[in-house]
Amino acid sequence: MNKIYVMLIACLLQTISAFPSEPPATEVRAVWLTTNYGLDWPHNKTDVSRQKKELIAILDNLQRHHFNTVLFQVRARGEVFYDSKIEPMSSLIVSGGYGRSAFDPLAFVVEECHKRGLECHAWMVTYPLGGNKHVRNMGAKSLVRKEPALVKKYKGEWFLDPGNPRTDNYLLSLVKEIVTGYDVDGIHFDYIRYPDNTVKFPDMGTYRLYGKGKSREQWRRDNITRFVTTVYDWVKSCKPWVQVSSSPLGRYRGLNGVGHGWTAYESVHQDAARWMKAGKHDALYPMMYYKDQLFYPFVDDWMVQSNDRIVVPGLGAYQMTELGWSRQDILHQVDYTRRKAVGGQAFFRTENVLSNTKEILTALDEYYHYPAKLPPMKWLSDTVPPAPFDLTAERLPGGRFQLKWKSSGTSRRVTYNVYRTDSDLFDTENGAHLLAVGLQNPVFEYDVPDDDKAYYYFITVSDSYHNESAISFPAFFFHSQMVK
Repeated sequence: MNKIYVMLIACLLQTISAFPSEPPATEVRAVWLTTNYGLDWPHNKTDVSRQKKELIAILDNLQRHHFNTVLFQVRARGEVFYDSKIEPMSSLIVSGGYGRSAFDPLAFVVEECHKRGLECHAWMVTYPLGGNKHVRNMGAKSLVRKEPALVKKYKGEWFLDPGNPRTDNYLLSLVKEIVTGYDVDGIHFDYIRYPDNTVKFPDMGTYRLYGKGKSREQWRRDNITRFVTTVYDWVKSCKPWVQVSSSPLGRYRGLNGVGHGWTAYESVHQDAARWMKAGKHDALYPMMYYKDQLFYPFVDDWMVQSNDRIVVPGLGAYQMTELGWSRQDILHQVDYTRRKAVGGQAFFRTENVLSNTKEILTALDEYYHYPAKLPPMKWLSDTVPPAPFDLTAERLPGGRFQLKWKSSGTSRRVTYNVYRTDSDLFDTENGAHLLAVGLQNPVFEYDVPDDDKAYYYFITVSDSYHNESAISFPAFFFHSQMVK
């Protein structure tokens, strides 16, 4: 059966690989922007003004190529990239040591993302705390020194102990700092799992104290689920529109003899399907950095487990460098996720895409030729905002084309989408009609050629849950400066 499945997939890919998929109007297009070791940012470790310029260049590039979501790493291994009173700022921001800084990277990146119509999700490394050298360098600021009862050492690395309920409280305190202090669009957990091959992970004492008759494996799964539940419930009580997500291992479980030995459920005690089915996650970004029979059937399985929440497969763009994948290996996976109506795609890492490794960005320009809206989170709210009105269109004295409109919505967390078509009849789910998404203000300008073309323009409002309004009454405009 598995061989037949793979043959069918191969035939499908041969059929659709000649042309890019028809771009959908609704699709997550995300990148993981890695700050750990300065992999994606910052490359300059001494000059804050240059660090800001680096970030702006990255975000401009993502906007230009019609990405819509940035998973920005705000916590690495016990150090952070925001102004925290709990953990020290990374030494990549504070040159020569760990501490606080006048530069708050998270505040900066949230503001700059929103200016560009990009969502910003705060990406946190959950349990790992680093090796001995890293812990020594942090000195008294290290959690290993401050809270020794919460940590365990395993294979030369330090970890928070998921089995200790106080660990939940500690991590939740970090989440509270971020969600209350910043206008983030999501909280995203990485390494929300036990370390690899955990047979000898030293948590027997904790297990004896809290295991309550469960098997050790099930107790470990329940520990992580307990934290997921705690943090989800708190976030929704504070800012219910903030998306809660995580990046589990790419394979939830083994399937028909394939993929066993390295799965979320079986290897590292991540019961991510349970989180979705219990309604304690809004989205999953599984790290699906595999090919062929280790990718396609597992995408299908994640959709089975999704409970109609958002699933965004993480695609291993870095494998083009590390394992010699071709660009087409990645593009086949984009095609498949679209064919299966999956929530979108996320790429690890940002630099592997924006540096145009094997011309992947050039190819994605065809796939992402138009902007895309984000999937609505209707399980949180299905209320549709009022449509905008009084849309006007004019050419400005300098030659720019401007649209302006009004909105009756009272919430400040709304964004606007701009559509353009040559007919007054169109479909909001046709990606080719989208001109811009995620606008914060009720105005849009762009350069248009002085030609004989004429278009209808429409505006919609999206709320914080990505519910979209009905369309505005259209504005019709000739691009030619000649009087018609």
